[in-house]
Amino acid sequence: MLRKTSMLALALTLAFGAGAAMARDTAAPAKTKTLTPQQQRMADCNKQAAGKAGDERKAFMSSCLKGETPAVSAKQTQQEKMKTCNADASDKKLKGADRKAFMSTCLRGETH
Repeated sequence: MLRKTSMLALALTLAFGAGAAMARDTAAPAKTKTLTPQQQRMADCNKQAAGKAGDERKAFMSSCLKGETPAVSAKQTQQEKMKTCNADASDKKLKGADRKAFMSTCLRGETH
C-alpha cells in the first residue's frame, strides 16, 4: 500500500511539474515598445521638466515639445546650467568636439 501511495505521489509531482514547465514555455515573450519620435521627445522633455511646477512647467513643456531650447537663465547655479546644457547636448546627440564646443557655449549662457 505504501509503495502504491509513493508511486501515485511521484506521478502527480511529475505531472504537475511538466504542466508548469509547459505553461512557462508557452507564455508570450515580453514585448519591447518602440516609442515614436514624438513620444520620445515627450519622455525627454518630461525628464528635463523635473522640479518645475505650474506655469513654469507648462511653458517649459510647450517650448521643449516644439523643439525650442530655452536659454540658460543667469539665475541658474552652475550645477543647474551643467544639467540643462548636458541634457540639451544629449538630445541633440552631440559627441566629441561638437559636444565640447556646445557645452562651452551653453555654460557661458550664450545662445545655442
